[in-house]
Amino acid sequence: MGSSVDNRIPVWLDCDPGHDDTFAILLAAYHPAIRILGISTVFGNASLEKTTRNACSILTSISRSHSIPVYIGASHALHRPHLHAPTDIHGESGLDGTKLLPTPLVGPNTSVDAITAMSTALRSCAPGTAWVVATGSFTNAAQLFLSHPDLVSHIKGLSLMGGAFGTGFTPAILGTVDGVPRVGNWTQFAEFNVLADPEAAHAIFSNKELAGKTTLIPLDLTHMVLTTEQVRDLILYGPEGKEAHPELPQDGSKGKTTLRTMLVELLMFFAKTYADVFGITEGPPLHDPLAVAAVLTGLVGTPLEEYQIPFWDFSPGTVEKHRERFEVTVVTEGSYEDARVNGAKTGMTVAKPLPEGEEGVRIPRGLDIPLFWKVLEECVSRADEANARGDDVLAN
Repeated sequence: MGSSVDNRIPVWLDCDPGHDDTFAILLAAYHPAIRILGISTVFGNASLEKTTRNACSILTSISRSHSIPVYIGASHALHRPHLHAPTDIHGESGLDGTKLLPTPLVGPNTSVDAITAMSTALRSCAPGTAWVVATGSFTNAAQLFLSHPDLVSHIKGLSLMGGAFGTGFTPAILGTVDGVPRVGNWTQFAEFNVLADPEAAHAIFSNKELAGKTTLIPLDLTHMVLTTEQVRDLILYGPEGKEAHPELPQDGSKGKTTLRTMLVELLMFFAKTYADVFGITEGPPLHDPLAVAAVLTGLVGTPLEEYQIPFWDFSPGTVEKHRERFEVTVVTEGSYEDARVNGAKTGMTVAKPLPEGEEGVRIPRGLDIPLFWKVLEECVSRADEANARGDDVLAN
């Protein structure tokens, strides 16, 4: 009897959990078309120690702590001092807002460093099949390809959450702070992941071969994907809705499983900070899982076609839809303090459209948002089933 072929997309996830990273981990762990190779952590939404613990806690909450290894990555940028972790969006822990996060059943794997683990896992995959997804600062991703340049030709793609462009790149509202409209979410000009390590971003975008395999998910796209009250109800109660659960409080305080309650408690904390800081009140954008979802494109004509989530590479409203690619540059001049206090443009990203047919960074301008939420909820359901079976307990 022959063995079946595993056609799933191999994905290494590099992250800094983080409220929205929670959903990136969930999507990567439970999407039927993704085979997650491992997770590496990086500084960002909290210190490296906290983001690592958070990653292990999230995996425990979805019964994947024994099956998905976590490796410890960079604690600071390639060429910059330690960045004091922000607390205004994600809180002191990086995952404030719930008491339902479990103590990790399994800690990080410290047998090798994150870069070694990433390179080993990627080399175990057939050429042209594996993706690296980075949802925190780009430090680990940049270091991977600086240390192992041959992996650039080996991978299928690199998907990054980061950057912001403004100037009508999409219809998204990026927010206002102290009455001043802004492009970035950390300074007026810069998105946090890029500002955290602008030299790492430059290393990626200036590598022409790597840039040609890179998908960038900027704030301009993520701010179109808001976790509205309707979305929060979907996560709490499932597609059947709250009416199907009269036994539960109807005020949105409790979902049909502990996991769903935890996820929405995290979202509600995230929603409050986004409303307070940026004036975005409809619901917070869910940035990071979009970088995972972006690997589920280009599947038409493959065995995974049914799992495609369309991302659109063309300007909204254009009659002739064509494949857009960009040259992306990053402002590296200036310190963290210059950017935060003195108005420097450190970490600002600039996208220059390339001639049609030329390879460069792919920056989607839209996606099938209802399908994205449907797929994400289905992953929550699979995690619920794993928790009900006690998969992590059985694996212990």
